Amino acid sequence: MEEFLVSVDHWSWWTLALLMFVIELAMPGVIFLWLAIAATLTGALVWIMPDLGWQVSFVIFAVLSVISIVVGRKVWRPGHVESEDPTLNRRAEQYVGQTFTLDTALENGRGRLNVGDSSWLVSGPDLPAGAKVKVIGVDGSVLEVEQT
Repeated sequence: MEEFLVSVDHWSWWTLALLMFVIELAMPGVIFLWLAIAATLTGALVWIMPDLGWQVSFVIFAVLSVISIVVGRKVWRPGHVESEDPTLNRRAEQYVGQTFTLDTALENGRGRLNVGDSSWLVSGPDLPAGAKVKVIGVDGSVLEVEQT
């Protein structure tokens, strides 16, 4: 095993980098990309300084891997899209702060409220039908209300 590790040179690192790029293409998850970048840079350093030794080159690879993953995750965040309407797919949250009229009485802390063509469960203090309520929060699909 020691003989194999001593024989690790810049070509070995670049081969590892190529292998990791191929793995990234086959199984996209954007983790092997950062490791491939670290292996490429390690190969370049070993090419410039061939007397580093395999122990130092492995430490360099480990450090560069951590750095490239941390920097890569900060620069490229998959699935993170800024939206003009951040509550688009969270309908209940769109109603927070709005005032409505109760259609049915709130009894034992529960009732119903019609908003447009939708009927919502509401929770809050006991109130008669027709009372004006303000939505102050959301608990799952239940609107939390208070009397205005």
